[in-house]
Amino acid sequence: MNVTASRGSLDTALDHVIASRSQAGEQFFAAEADRIARLCHAMAKRFARGSRLLAVGSSPQAWSDASHVAVEFVHPVIVGKRALPALAVASPEFDLIAREGDMLMNFDDSPVTRSNKGLLTISFHATGAEWVFDPPSSDPFVRQELVETTYHMLWELVHVFLDHIGGSTAGAGASSFLYPFLDEESRDLANVEDDVRESVLLKAEEIRELRSRTVEGGRFELVAAARALSGMFAGGGTLFAFGNGGSATDAMDVVADFRAAPQGWAAHKAIDLTADSAILTALANDIGTEVLFGRQIIAYANAGDAALALSTSGDSANIIEALAEARRRGLLTIAFVGYDGGRVVREGLADHVVVTESQHIPRIQEAQATAYHALRELTELAAG
Repeated sequence: MNVTASRGSLDTALDHVIASRSQAGEQFFAAEADRIARLCHAMAKRFARGSRLLAVGSSPQAWSDASHVAVEFVHPVIVGKRALPALAVASPEFDLIAREGDMLMNFDDSPVTRSNKGLLTISFHATGAEWVFDPPSSDPFVRQELVETTYHMLWELVHVFLDHIGGSTAGAGASSFLYPFLDEESRDLANVEDDVRESVLLKAEEIRELRSRTVEGGRFELVAAARALSGMFAGGGTLFAFGNGGSATDAMDVVADFRAAPQGWAAHKAIDLTADSAILTALANDIGTEVLFGRQIIAYANAGDAALALSTSGDSANIIEALAEARRRGLLTIAFVGYDGGRVVREGLADHVVVTESQHIPRIQEAQATAYHALRELTELAAG
């Protein structure tokens, strides 16, 4: 640990993390709420016709976002909502996969051909797409967090229009906390756009508050974990990151940021335990999903390494098993968890735990992104 990285300097960095997200988020969503609502409508019409969403990204960070989009649309965590076709597609394969009328979501300047396919195009950089959303920040971490919130909103709110297009009268049911106006009588879709725009602003305020509360509440743990990680890397250790579903793509992002941070910071040894599909499917098929990450910890990790778990519930069996195994092997253990922290907190399964106290999975993941980005920045500062 570098003694020049005082507690005060790390606290000041966390103050900046909170302020920068709050300011940029308020500015971005106030400006873009109407366009996000209209894009939800346009995407719903495409999905209703059988179109697919193809997500593209060339950098490791952008690829994690493309993968996150795909898993959220295909595996909806909203009770009673339909699975929608989405794929993460590598740029060289895009023209082989894309078909007439599909939707393209581009997370960087990946070179893809969009001619003669009638695609609806979405970009988070100024690339000449039909729908461009450019977050108002030069900080790549802030930009990524606003982008993640945007595509989560698109995923959540596209279902509002699909329910109306499909003539649903079932109401919001168990997902009413996401769609408070679905239990009202049906109106024309122009009015639905107005409701969705208001929902975007409400969600933006919710995540602004949750990000701030997560970082503020996790201030001590983030600083302590950053100091421990800095010492671990200085001693030659390796960071192992893991999670399920959307949290698996967050593990991808964590590893990308430690290996090759977009700010150009020093590279560190980090391994994504969600990356090898052959290992994951072999373990899941032959033994069970509870051993997916623990068995890899046994194979790869040693005392002096670190394990970083991401979970929205804190209760996933494979997360619990992996943290327990990491503890048995003498690893530093760090966990980002949602809800009330679940078993990870109740059983004290990690040395450093940051809890995002929410039951809304998209918002939990967005706040966790802010927290692990803060951890990456603090680790850099702690190294001096």
